[in-house]
Amino acid sequence: QVQLVESGGGLVQAGGSLRLSCVASGCTFRSYAMGWCRHSPGKEREFVAAITWSGGSTFYADSVKGRFIVSRDNAKNTVYLQMNSLKPEDTAVYYCATGSSRRYMGPDSLGDYWGQGTQVTVSS
Repeated sequence: QVQLVESGGGLVQAGGSLRLSCVASGCTFRSYAMGWCRHSPGKEREFVAAITWSGGSTFYADSVKGRFIVSRDNAKNTVYLQMNSLKPEDTAVYYCATGSSRRYMGPDSLGDYWGQGTQVTVSS
Protein backbone atom coordinates (compact mmCIF):
# COMPACT_ATOMS: atom_id res chain seq x y z
CA GLN A 1 0.00 0.00 0.00
CA VAL A 2 1.37 3.38 -1.00
CA GLN A 3 1.79 5.86 1.83
CA LEU A 4 2.88 9.47 1.62
CA VAL A 5 3.76 11.33 4.80
CA GLU A 6 4.34 15.08 4.74
CA SER A 7 6.16 17.09 7.37
CA GLY A 8 7.73 20.49 7.84
CA GLY A 9 4.71 22.74 8.02
CA GLY A 10 4.26 25.38 10.68
CA LEU A 11 3.75 29.04 11.46
CA VAL A 12 6.07 31.54 9.85
CA GLN A 13 6.10 35.29 9.35
CA ALA A 14 5.69 36.81 5.92
CA GLY A 15 9.00 36.80 4.11
CA GLY A 16 10.16 33.69 5.90
CA SER A 17 10.93 30.20 4.63
CA LEU A 18 9.83 26.63 5.24
CA ARG A 19 10.91 23.32 3.79
CA LEU A 20 8.30 20.61 3.38
CA SER A 21 9.20 16.95 3.02
CA CYS A 22 7.15 14.02 1.78
CA VAL A 23 8.37 10.49 2.35
CA ALA A 24 6.89 7.71 0.23
CA SER A 25 6.63 4.02 1.07
CA GLY A 26 5.00 1.01 -0.51
CA CYS A 27 5.89 2.00 -4.06
CA THR A 28 8.79 2.23 -6.45
CA PHE A 29 9.34 5.91 -5.84
CA ARG A 30 11.43 6.53 -8.90
CA SER A 31 8.57 5.27 -11.09
CA TYR A 32 6.49 8.35 -10.38
CA ALA A 33 6.51 12.02 -11.03
CA MET A 34 5.59 13.79 -7.79
CA GLY A 35 3.71 16.94 -7.05
CA TRP A 36 2.53 19.36 -4.40
CA CYS A 37 -0.90 20.90 -4.15
CA ARG A 38 -2.49 23.10 -1.52
CA HIS A 39 -5.95 23.74 -0.20
CA SER A 40 -7.19 26.63 1.88
CA PRO A 41 -10.72 27.18 3.21
CA GLY A 42 -13.12 28.56 0.66
CA LYS A 43 -10.81 27.90 -2.26
CA GLU A 44 -10.37 25.14 -4.77
CA ARG A 45 -7.40 22.82 -4.41
CA GLU A 46 -4.50 24.47 -6.21
CA PHE A 47 -1.56 22.94 -8.03
CA VAL A 48 1.74 24.22 -6.63
CA ALA A 49 4.67 22.32 -8.14
CA ALA A 50 5.68 19.04 -9.75
CA ILE A 51 8.84 17.17 -10.62
CA THR A 52 9.57 14.33 -13.01
CA TRP A 53 10.90 10.98 -11.83
CA SER A 54 14.54 11.93 -12.32
CA GLY A 55 14.21 15.48 -11.08
CA GLY A 56 15.29 16.68 -14.49
CA SER A 57 12.20 18.81 -15.07
CA THR A 58 10.19 20.90 -12.65
CA PHE A 59 6.92 22.76 -13.02
CA TYR A 60 5.37 25.55 -10.96
CA ALA A 61 2.19 27.48 -10.58
CA ASP A 62 2.60 31.12 -11.56
CA SER A 63 1.74 32.14 -8.00
CA VAL A 64 4.85 30.45 -6.58
CA LYS A 65 7.30 30.62 -9.47
CA GLY A 66 10.59 32.15 -8.38
CA ARG A 67 9.82 31.59 -4.69
CA PHE A 68 9.32 27.82 -4.33
CA ILE A 69 11.67 25.03 -5.36
CA VAL A 70 10.65 21.38 -5.73
CA SER A 71 13.30 18.67 -5.55
CA ARG A 72 13.57 14.97 -4.82
CA ASP A 73 15.99 12.39 -3.48
CA ASN A 74 15.15 9.00 -4.95
CA ALA A 75 17.58 7.27 -2.61
CA LYS A 76 15.51 8.55 0.32
CA ASN A 77 12.09 8.18 -1.34
CA THR A 78 11.52 11.83 -0.53
CA VAL A 79 10.25 14.89 -2.36
CA TYR A 80 10.82 18.38 -0.98
CA LEU A 81 9.24 21.78 -1.36
CA GLN A 82 11.46 24.68 -0.37
CA MET A 83 9.25 27.71 0.17
CA ASN A 84 10.89 31.13 0.32
CA SER A 85 9.54 34.67 0.55
CA LEU A 86 6.32 33.33 1.97
CA LYS A 87 3.17 35.44 1.78
CA PRO A 88 -0.03 35.28 3.83
CA GLU A 89 -1.83 34.00 0.73
CA ASP A 90 0.40 30.91 0.83
CA THR A 91 -1.44 29.82 3.97
CA ALA A 92 -2.98 26.40 3.26
CA VAL A 93 -2.73 22.70 3.90
CA TYR A 94 -0.06 21.35 1.59
CA TYR A 95 -0.36 17.86 0.16
CA CYS A 96 2.07 15.77 -1.82
CA ALA A 97 0.79 13.39 -4.45
CA THR A 98 2.07 10.84 -6.89
CA GLY A 99 1.77 11.35 -10.59
CA SER A 100 0.44 8.70 -12.95
CA SER A 101 3.79 7.98 -14.58
CA ARG A 102 7.43 9.03 -14.58
CA ARG A 103 6.63 12.08 -16.64
CA TYR A 104 4.52 14.95 -15.38
CA MET A 105 1.36 15.10 -17.47
CA GLY A 106 -0.31 18.16 -15.97
CA PRO A 107 -2.12 18.89 -12.70
CA ASP A 108 -4.88 16.40 -13.43
CA SER A 109 -2.31 13.60 -13.55
CA LEU A 110 -1.52 14.11 -9.87
CA GLY A 111 -3.42 12.27 -7.18
CA ASP A 112 -3.26 8.53 -7.62
CA TYR A 113 -2.09 8.72 -4.01
CA TRP A 114 -2.17 11.61 -1.54
CA GLY A 115 -0.54 12.35 1.76
CA GLN A 116 -2.44 13.53 4.81
CA GLY A 117 -1.27 17.12 4.42
CA THR A 118 0.74 19.55 6.50
CA GLN A 119 -0.50 22.97 7.60
CA VAL A 120 1.43 26.07 6.56
CA THR A 121 0.38 29.35 8.14
CA VAL A 122 2.00 32.63 7.12
CA SER A 123 1.33 35.62 9.36
CA SER A 124 1.46 39.20 8.11
